Amino acid sequence: MTEYAEHQSLTAFADQTDNPKALGFDLGRLARIGDWMQRYVEAGKLPYAMTAILRGGEIAYLDARGYTDPDARQAPAVDHLARIYSMTKPIVTAAAMTYYEEARFQLEDPISRFLPEFAEPRVYVSGEGDSMVTRPAEGPITIRQLMTHTAGLTYGFFDPGPIGAAYRKNNVNYFPGKETVAGVTQRTAAVPLLFEPGSQWTYSVAIDVLGRLVEVVAGKPLGEVLRERIFEPLGMLDTAFGAPEDKLDRFVPCYEKSGQGMKRGEEAATSKFLGKQVMESGGGGLVGTLPDYLRFMEMMRRGGTFGAARILGRKTVDLMMSNHLPGDIASMGQSSFSEMPMVGIGFGLGGSILLDTAAAQIPGSAGEFAWGGVASTGFWIDRAEEISAVFFTQLTPSSAWPLRRELRVLTYQSLVD
Repeated sequence: MTEYAEHQSLTAFADQTDNPKALGFDLGRLARIGDWMQRYVEAGKLPYAMTAILRGGEIAYLDARGYTDPDARQAPAVDHLARIYSMTKPIVTAAAMTYYEEARFQLEDPISRFLPEFAEPRVYVSGEGDSMVTRPAEGPITIRQLMTHTAGLTYGFFDPGPIGAAYRKNNVNYFPGKETVAGVTQRTAAVPLLFEPGSQWTYSVAIDVLGRLVEVVAGKPLGEVLRERIFEPLGMLDTAFGAPEDKLDRFVPCYEKSGQGMKRGEEAATSKFLGKQVMESGGGGLVGTLPDYLRFMEMMRRGGTFGAARILGRKTVDLMMSNHLPGDIASMGQSSFSEMPMVGIGFGLGGSILLDTAAAQIPGSAGEFAWGGVASTGFWIDRAEEISAVFFTQLTPSSAWPLRRELRVLTYQSLVD
């Protein structure tokens, strides 16, 4: 059996699957994952599905079904480039924590130390538009609150309320375009907070703001920071803000849910993610491959190291994978988008933390670190069972089908040792 750290090429990764039985999996039960992917593809609900499961750094399962481009009958390959959207967030948070380890900031530092536009935050009270009533925040927004989505920020395209409307009116979004993250962050600071910092949890542009903070701390663009501190040391050679035009043949289209099926969405050749990006969105701008993301996951699972690279200290990873909320997300009055009730699920630095499997009604292990992207990609890291699992497809929105929960069931039902 060969550890994933020793796989130096995509060909080796695709061709080498270790003995699942020796890794504690029942082969017949593991095969149910392929059947599950096939059902979604044959029903026209997904263009393709690709799943990889590692245990102890060894490949227990790797399979793909369907077509990345069903019209062209293009079969999925592990070197295909996909939009990972919000799976960018854990990577950016890890990059920020490399500066934390250099004592460049503390988690409880006000973000206004680096982003003065947030020096006097105001909190929404009532009303909307020009009639909106606000009050001064009782305390500053901290760096940890950005990392945990408790800063009082939101997403304009998810939030139907007055603050979401203000985001849309003021063009507070970090989508690919001709504007840098610095300009959008300025406008973000000009909109009132949804709630008092630290008092609630809501999914938000917080990691985009964190990405801008990293730029200020580092004195260089976020993409350069990620390349130097994460991608090159880990060998994530196909992950970047945007798909390079010379890799267009590997960049796949994205699909959209339509009724009980799907329709073509963003084409690869005309994608806003094609080519060098001006907007380097820390919240959702990365494009990459499944093997690249597994390298990041395995670094986290192994306590900050992968191969010869040491990205983070072991105790820093422990800190990231600890619940930083007073309870679960559901108890924090989640007031924005979520694919499911967040009962029994907390939040660490950059990703969710499974607290109670019975309360969450999903199998797994306490302490599991996870997140996903809006194109239905998802991952989790279970350090207790030494499992890294990742799922790739390209279908928006991620709430279309319960893929992540179903894959957890299928993975753990096949684990027998």
